[in-house]
Amino acid sequence: MSDFSSMGLNEPIISAIKKLGFNEPTEVQKKSIPLLIDKPKDIVSLAQTGTGKTAAFGLPILHHIDMESKNTQALIIAPTRELCLQITSELKKYAVNFKRLNIVSVYGGSSIQEQAKSIKKGAQIIVATPGRMLDMIKRKYVNISKITFCVLDEADEMLNMGFFEDVKTIFSYFKEDKSQWMFSATMPKAILDLIKKDFKNPKVV
Repeated sequence: MSDFSSMGLNEPIISAIKKLGFNEPTEVQKKSIPLLIDKPKDIVSLAQTGTGKTAAFGLPILHHIDMESKNTQALIIAPTRELCLQITSELKKYAVNFKRLNIVSVYGGSSIQEQAKSIKKGAQIIVATPGRMLDMIKRKYVNISKITFCVLDEADEMLNMGFFEDVKTIFSYFKEDKSQWMFSATMPKAILDLIKKDFKNPKVV
């Protein structure tokens, strides 16, 4: 597979990424996107920062999202506010042709009420830091019962920053039939333990 067009992505996404000048997928994109387009499954991807991870998980999520529904269908968990905003910005560029799509960033240091208001309008995709997301779940500001996809980005950084207990608690609120995608540069024991406990026969990329 030498380009995005041959991966099975739908036309609005192909059109958007062509306009952005993306033609040749990176290694992580070549290995991840076809797996996640074909039939969503649990994957664990070993990938460094700057290798195109956001498109590797973001394009398949956009491909599968039901734009007619306002339910939250995908949750992307990232360790920092900066990464949250970066992922949200990139996804919005890829989703420029989807007029009914709402992507909301959820992170500390900003009004939780305003974030809750944005989600209440209908947010098919939420990009969140672990602590703020857990706070919103506990306050019942967000309903994750319809989540189909959950992405952990830079999982090892979340572990290093002490957020892993929050991540595990968030996982406890999910329904069973969801796809979990983890992207991490390294695989410490705590991450391997989470994979063994919560992931279903994950494909390692």
